[in-house]
Amino acid sequence: MPGPPPAEKRRRRNADTYSDVAVHVPRTSRMLRGPTLAKATFDQSLKWEPEVKSLTNAWWETWRRSPLAETFLDTDWQRLAMLAPMVASYYARPHYTKLAEIRQNESLLGATHVDRLKARIKVDVTSPPAQVPAGVAAMDEYRARLAG
Repeated sequence: MPGPPPAEKRRRRNADTYSDVAVHVPRTSRMLRGPTLAKATFDQSLKWEPEVKSLTNAWWETWRRSPLAETFLDTDWQRLAMLAPMVASYYARPHYTKLAEIRQNESLLGATHVDRLKARIKVDVTSPPAQVPAGVAAMDEYRARLAG
């Protein structure tokens, strides 16, 4: 069976419209960004049951530590703050419709690998070099001395 026609004989030779529109997000430290959950929800989160509050707070802190949080604007944090009560509601009484709504909103923020591919978001895996404590040999330097 013959393969696809050569590029010069194809009917459509359109270049990828978004080839140069990738968003590169550096994966730096896991520092916290954005407001706390209590501040974002105007202290409404303080009224949740302890277990629900703990799970929802863990969800919120995951977003705050995400490399994507470095690129979030106020509107992105506002979307997450509006979603927090639904996440709490899901943890209190799980239901597939709540989970679908959470998934859809998180998808728009690039929560999963596929979401980031669709949005052309690339999280750079290069991290800054770790500082070697005094008195400890740096393995790269040690290997270079052995090889050279």
